[in-house]
Amino acid sequence: MTTTIRLIAPSGYPHDRDAMARGVARLRQASCSVEELEVLDRTEQRFAGSDAERAADLNRLAIHPSLPDIVLAVRGGYGATRLLEHLHYGALRERLAGSTALLVGHSDFTAIQMALHAKSGLVTFGGPMLGPDFGAPELNGLMWEHFWRAVSEAEPIVRWQAPAAPELDVEGPLWGGNLAMLCSLLGTPYFPRIEGGILFVEDVGEPPFRIERLLYQLHLAGVLDRQRALVLGHFSQCRPHAYDNGYDVDAALAQVASVVRLPVVRGLPFGHEQDKFTLPFGVPARLVAGGGQASLRFHGHPRLSLAASRPDPGTLPQIP
Repeated sequence: MTTTIRLIAPSGYPHDRDAMARGVARLRQASCSVEELEVLDRTEQRFAGSDAERAADLNRLAIHPSLPDIVLAVRGGYGATRLLEHLHYGALRERLAGSTALLVGHSDFTAIQMALHAKSGLVTFGGPMLGPDFGAPELNGLMWEHFWRAVSEAEPIVRWQAPAAPELDVEGPLWGGNLAMLCSLLGTPYFPRIEGGILFVEDVGEPPFRIERLLYQLHLAGVLDRQRALVLGHFSQCRPHAYDNGYDVDAALAQVASVVRLPVVRGLPFGHEQDKFTLPFGVPARLVAGGGQASLRFHGHPRLSLAASRPDPGTLPQIP
């Protein structure tokens, strides 16, 4: 059986049609069946269709006669927050809990991940999306290989360079995603209360002071005090202004690390860059750091069914 991938568009409309076409072509070349291509044609203002249409993409998972292997967001942007009140959490939990259907995305998709975990206990994946990742001009080998390993293997492990990481060995639920999206749901029913977790965060286009302020929000709200470790991913295009007078992202992150009461590990390949790991939201994990290295191992996540044939993670599809 081929791996079936069903597209969803919960946020912005697919403005880069060439990237979407490349993504579809690469997945098909890797023997995947790609469904629901019609979501690529929807546009309403800055969104990929109306709120009702975009919520229906997800709600249909509860009633569709067959579940795909992978449910893949086409891109981020903004718009997922508008859907949270309209998702059928009970029906989604009944259909998806214990299934092998894998929901994957990042950026604005973090809001969907948080809500599904908080209201339905579902595990989803922070990972690549159709346009910006599978449809990039040059396909990133690290992203491609780790994606297929993460959605297939029982206990994947990722390793990265973390020169200033403290010596630590901690275990807890792995969760996180886009920093701004996490903070936007604080105080709502869609923010999961996770104790003793390993929290990973990333962001894009935020000036350094806003990154610091968002992390302080998690700190002052007590969220960070409830975690075992904070792992920092990519902070892309987060440039200081002239007024910042030498205050940059490194300074902002150093300030936060000096006040929080948990270990901070930097350098995780995750976020709005081409090199990214695929990480489940809400499963047991172990984080080990020291000697300039860090590793993260996780288990208990949904995986591709034995009937699905995954591409060879070491072979990159080539398109003209």
